[in-house]
Amino acid sequence: MSARIVHQIASWVLSYPHDEVLAALPELTSALGEQPADPAVREMQAVLAWLARTPPAQLRNDYVETFDLNRRHALHLSYWTEGDTRRRGEVLAAFKQVYRDSGMVVRLDGELPDHLPVVLEFAALVDPKAGTALLQRYRASLEMLRIELEDHESPWAGAVRAVCATLPGASPRTRTEAMALAGPVQPAETVGLEPYDPRLLPLAEGAR
Repeated sequence: MSARIVHQIASWVLSYPHDEVLAALPELTSALGEQPADPAVREMQAVLAWLARTPPAQLRNDYVETFDLNRRHALHLSYWTEGDTRRRGEVLAAFKQVYRDSGMVVRLDGELPDHLPVVLEFAALVDPKAGTALLQRYRASLEMLRIELEDHESPWAGAVRAVCATLPGASPRTRTEAMALAGPVQPAETVGLEPYDPRLLPLAEGAR
């Protein structure tokens, strides 16, 4: 299995399902079919099949409800670890520096640099080593997103599971185990934090 193929397809699958994304589904399915079968490939194939058979209007509505209107499903990796604190600005700047260091122009298309589809595309097409290092550095965010999507019974959970499967080690089983991957990252100040910040989820809901 090529991690770059999975990362590229996941970057499309986890983006808003506009016409360009939906038109690319046959090509993405074909590219994935050329990969040896493994858990990541099977997960992604299931997501692609669901996208292909679901009416576009429903997909777009579900995407907005899943990712835009629910903080538990934040696609911005540093939001899980930093929240809306001052430190997050420094972290976003660090993402941009990684992109600059690649020597390539990275299109953000209006998104923040820690937006998961942006990071995945960077890992797939620009600098696999640096991109995968970012994904591994924010493994806690990925796993928390996966767990929340699974609890929501969202088909998009399969895409995140596929990405996690390309990284070293087994996925954690609980929120507490997932957040432990981030280490002691609590911010020194809490300006901007809200009571429902995703970083509080493990404390609010306990180990599961």
